[in-house]
Amino acid sequence: MDRVSSGFKDKMTQAQAPGLSDVTQALCVVLIVLVPLAAAGLALINAGLGRSRSAAHAMLASLLVMAVAVLAYFVCGFAWEGVPGGPARVLTLAGKQWSWIAAEPLFFRKLPLGGPRVALTAWLGMFSAGLAALIPLGAGNDRWRLGASCASAALLAGWTYPLFAHWVRGGGWLAQLGVNLGLGYGFLDAGGAGTIQAVGGLTALSIAWILGPRRGKYAADGMPAAIPGHNAVVVLFACFLTLLGWLGLNSSGSILFAGAGPATLALVAINTTLSCGMAALAAACITRIRFGRPDASLCANGWTAGLVASSAACAFMSPAAAAVTGAIAGALVTFSVEWLDARLGLDDPAGSISVHAVGGLWGVLALGIFASVPQDRVLNGVGGGAGNSNQWLAQLVGIAALLGLVLPMTYLLNRLLNRFYPQRVPAEADPHGMDLYELGAGAYPEFVTHFEDFRPR
Repeated sequence: MDRVSSGFKDKMTQAQAPGLSDVTQALCVVLIVLVPLAAAGLALINAGLGRSRSAAHAMLASLLVMAVAVLAYFVCGFAWEGVPGGPARVLTLAGKQWSWIAAEPLFFRKLPLGGPRVALTAWLGMFSAGLAALIPLGAGNDRWRLGASCASAALLAGWTYPLFAHWVRGGGWLAQLGVNLGLGYGFLDAGGAGTIQAVGGLTALSIAWILGPRRGKYAADGMPAAIPGHNAVVVLFACFLTLLGWLGLNSSGSILFAGAGPATLALVAINTTLSCGMAALAAACITRIRFGRPDASLCANGWTAGLVASSAACAFMSPAAAAVTGAIAGALVTFSVEWLDARLGLDDPAGSISVHAVGGLWGVLALGIFASVPQDRVLNGVGGGAGNSNQWLAQLVGIAALLGLVLPMTYLLNRLLNRFYPQRVPAEADPHGMDLYELGAGAYPEFVTHFEDFRPR
């Protein structure tokens, strides 16, 4: 039996990825500028699907969590994620070298800002860590303390996200599955369906477990009560913002992590748009058949789940496959929301677990089922591998890593945080809402209607 190396060492794990042309660099900058619109859309969805008495708290939490995530990624996140070809800690197993974490300097020190690929990768990584940290806010709506959500975001952006991102995007062991074991081209995830969305969604699952349901959500017999979101218009408008943000996220990710060129970006945009549109239509049709009329919140969740599912294979699948991927994502969300709510007793006001965890895992698997990867494409800075025949196995290994490693790790980290800094607000905060309890003022001070406004003059 082969033995595991007893020590770790710094090592250049792969050859450096090729540089970017001036045109591709400028295009990538424009695309990354769009990514914050995805964050704005998610923040509005989280706020709109919560109660009106917690709307300002939800938006402020999104802003502060994004800021904390960017800071944590700057301090240590990029150092753990790294880039293909950068210094990393390597474990030798069965004669193969497996990179498990990067070893870059902290605080972006020695970051080659003059090298466009590395600098743009770090910039997109900051936004990606922020997006992943926004996702759990939807599951913790109406009861998650502001300070605790910021502390949890620091853990996610400073450790959990960059660790898995290194495995996938930094030339880590999941990216090496093709070279070392002949599993396709290694685990692929161009836009971050697993790296960003599933990591954030599984953290949302952990937060929902730890916080417990909102008061009044479940009756004594366990039957869930409907607590509708307070502003469907805001939620539906946010869907258009998320589309713009995802076009930037998927396109820039395809350039930096999947070797796509400008000519491929039209396919990425088509696939992203088709996937979210078909997902929304699938959710509308299913809710129309089941409930007699379409459900606005589930259609919005379906739209976002279609975007999430498109991310992994946006540069590798045909438009027809993207449409099928989106339709399945929309169907999965409608049933997952009900199943988590009624069967598992998980109170997830914004549907974050269903949209980002379930949708992200499905998107990762869909790449292995539908995608066809060009053999001359440089992927994850690794290249080579056995081709498309075993790609689905590499994707399954990635899913197993998310469920078997990332989920327990993020749950334990947040459970440990909860012991030192309770994450849920006290019981007396529930009747007043998060706005008044933590901020001292509501989001809609003129919501109260005064009868004298309607007296004839």
